[in-house]
Amino acid sequence: MGFRIWSLWDPAELDPDFAPRVEEFSEELLLADFSDETALRQIVTRTVRRHGIGAVLHCGPGDPALPVVQEGWRMGVSENPPAVHERLKALEEDGPDLASAPRVSVETLTVDGNHDVVGMTAQRITGPPHFHVTGYLHPAPLTNFERWTVEATVQRRLTASGYRSGPAHTLVALLPHGPCIVSCRAHLGADGIPLLFEAARGFDLEAAVLGGLLGRRPVVPDARRYAEVGFFLLPEGRLETLTGTEDIAVTPWVRGARFPYAPGNLVAPVGDPRSRRAYVVVEGDTPEITRERIAKARADLTVEIRRGGR
Repeated sequence: MGFRIWSLWDPAELDPDFAPRVEEFSEELLLADFSDETALRQIVTRTVRRHGIGAVLHCGPGDPALPVVQEGWRMGVSENPPAVHERLKALEEDGPDLASAPRVSVETLTVDGNHDVVGMTAQRITGPPHFHVTGYLHPAPLTNFERWTVEATVQRRLTASGYRSGPAHTLVALLPHGPCIVSCRAHLGADGIPLLFEAARGFDLEAAVLGGLLGRRPVVPDARRYAEVGFFLLPEGRLETLTGTEDIAVTPWVRGARFPYAPGNLVAPVGDPRSRRAYVVVEGDTPEITRERIAKARADLTVEIRRGGR
């Protein structure tokens, strides 16, 4: 698409198995401690000036580092004022009723203030009391009315915030009286969600974000099938042995998988965001089929973990 990319990461957040891929597609991989505000501002300013950067875009999960947002706005390479990110978070709700309600993740792309909903993805969760996220299903199996009300709710939030450009990821709880926004952040959906768009629709969500920088609004194909990502639900501890990853990789309906652990690594518990780094993506004609295929992939992975290992 003609872009040259400089990537900025906090090394504490960059997995060793992912770093080579970032370096491959970047002109340069820049590393900075995001808690050091002064150093972070300096590296943003220096890089923008040295290379004539035209846009600073937050792509990772979580909130953008505020100094990066502020420097991008100050130097005229970001269309969103820093206050937008605070307004996106305003009026968020949470509580027992929202935790137990069905939830959908809504991916949007904003171009020149126009908010296009590119897809909705249903959460797979455990039961009470924790309601941990165990995966995502795309497209979310909603009625037309549910889809319309969710879309309208998210677009109103984005418009009210003054958001002008870029992707947004909004988590919505489906309550009996209507949809309720749990969170809204200016970034792409994480945890394999872009892979689901590719598998179900043949739509490259990440390329659409870059197209938005060129003023192109997304054209999203209808879903041809369902796609589901399931996280490997492993106990906490130190990994000793594993088998089955090769069998999972060659299964016909598997569209992607990641298992970043090696023997000796510590495995995060279910519910810890780090546990979502290990996943499998499958496709199928119905949500029931994809659920069964996720269960089979999990069963095919055999691990031995020493509980409480240090």
